[in-house]
Amino acid sequence: MDENKNKVVGGTLYLVTTPIGNMSDITYRAVKVLQEVDFIAAEDTRNSAKFLHYFEINKEMVSYHEHNKKSCGEKIIARLAAGESCALITDAGTPAISDPGEDLVKLCAENNIPVTAAPGVSAVITALTLSAQDTRYFAFEGFLPVTKAERKARLDILAKETRTLIVYEAPHKLAKTLSDLLDTLGDRKVSLCRELTKLNEEVMRTTLVEACTYYTQNNPRGEYVLVIEGGSNAQDTSLAFWSQMSITEHVDHYISQNMSKNDAIKAAAKDRGVPKNVVYNEYVK
Repeated sequence: MDENKNKVVGGTLYLVTTPIGNMSDITYRAVKVLQEVDFIAAEDTRNSAKFLHYFEINKEMVSYHEHNKKSCGEKIIARLAAGESCALITDAGTPAISDPGEDLVKLCAENNIPVTAAPGVSAVITALTLSAQDTRYFAFEGFLPVTKAERKARLDILAKETRTLIVYEAPHKLAKTLSDLLDTLGDRKVSLCRELTKLNEEVMRTTLVEACTYYTQNNPRGEYVLVIEGGSNAQDTSLAFWSQMSITEHVDHYISQNMSKNDAIKAAAKDRGVPKNVVYNEYVK
């Protein structure tokens, strides 16, 4: 072990990754950094206090989160500039990924303050490796926008994305997000990864249609990472079975295979690479 490399240096911000569930996933270096820095900036000091107590770490903590990141960020920068060392942690996982730590890193860069990382487990990579989907090319989206217009605009962009997509979602929003993904992207393979590294870890490999059906009958539990199949690169549809069909004939073809009308419309929309409402409006007129 290179002790010089692992030495905590004053005036430096350390991005310390914490476990996403299983406490045994903490790294030796992460514990060492947390023990030796001058203070720790935490997303939720109450949660982090329990985490630090587990590893018998007793350090000054300051609260740094989405709602105070400007004022608190400036105070952290001032302390770093004065020569103190700080570890930034989030509730679980890697700071600065779908996290206000991104802004603190930018502030450090603007003020020529060194930033380094004590990396560890990542929900994004963990879910991707468990998904049984294409891992060579992928795009991490984090949480989708909440407002209707922004969400639709973002989903319309993602509909053209050919890389594997990774999305975070909370349990109470899961059903709506699955429905929105199906409406815009069409039916695709999806791996729903929940409670990663925890006792009730589960990976459900299914399709968006089947996932939507499942969660109308079952309540989501735990935090989810959705790994969604990328769109097709294929541009030539002249040889597709539906190429000579009207949209109505295309939908009726799927209905004849015992699909519901709604699922048949979604399937036809996916085949044609168009939004569901385009097929719906043509079919019902």
